[in-house]
Amino acid sequence: MDQGYSGRERRYIASRDDACALFSPGLARAPREMLWVAHLDDEHGLIGLRFRYSASRCAVDFPVRAIVEDAMALGSRGLVLAHNHPGGDASPSAADLEATRVLATVARPIGLSLYDHLVFAGAQCVSLREAGYL
Repeated sequence: MDQGYSGRERRYIASRDDACALFSPGLARAPREMLWVAHLDDEHGLIGLRFRYSASRCAVDFPVRAIVEDAMALGSRGLVLAHNHPGGDASPSAADLEATRVLATVARPIGLSLYDHLVFAGAQCVSLREAGYL
């Protein structure tokens, strides 16, 4: 399921801490895996927020095509992804890394930047950019 961002205040996601603060309330303790996508303008201002719930506890669909379509429709210049691991280990899985690489590869030629992909597990927040995967 997707939901648009309807926040009234202008919110900027210019750092890992900004992104963690945005996503943590919805992901830190969620009982099922969820994927959130923040769409940003060229000033790192939040222009759209989409999320998908998982039907299972341990996997979530990573819809690269839908993410890119949303980005095109919103005029996004950059993305920050976030998802959770309810099992308690915030280490990115091989599937997480592959999906992130695919999205970054598809996004680059159309002028869309993948700024980060965060993985949450409780209070832990792992940045794939800081870990060297982006």
